Amino acid sequence: MDNSEMAAVATKYIAEINSHDVDAMCALFADDAYQEDPVGNEPNIGINAIREFYEHVLSSDIRAESTGNVRCAGDSVAFPFNAFIGMAGARFKLEVILVFGFNDAGKIKTMKAYWGPENLSEV
Repeated sequence: MDNSEMAAVATKYIAEINSHDVDAMCALFADDAYQEDPVGNEPNIGINAIREFYEHVLSSDIRAESTGNVRCAGDSVAFPFNAFIGMAGARFKLEVILVFGFNDAGKIKTMKAYWGPENLSEV
């Protein structure tokens, strides 16, 4: 998988957040993928656990916006984005950095989301 293909998956990930399409989001992941969002939380392992995560996330009032360039190295990409989330009558911005590792088929094999409480603000 070359850098442009990996960068395209990062762009597609942002688009799928905005589409709220769970099936399209899950199609980006390998069946045996490992997802940690945020790092330090109990990981979701396997496509069924990842599907449950996105069924919850994408059913909420959420949209995403890229905030910088995708960085490619080896079989991985890292990229920053903001998630805008509506809850309890308020709107919040969550600043996130994601790191994807890919398998030979071009599917996301590992995903780690880096964010903490200091990255959440009301807007």
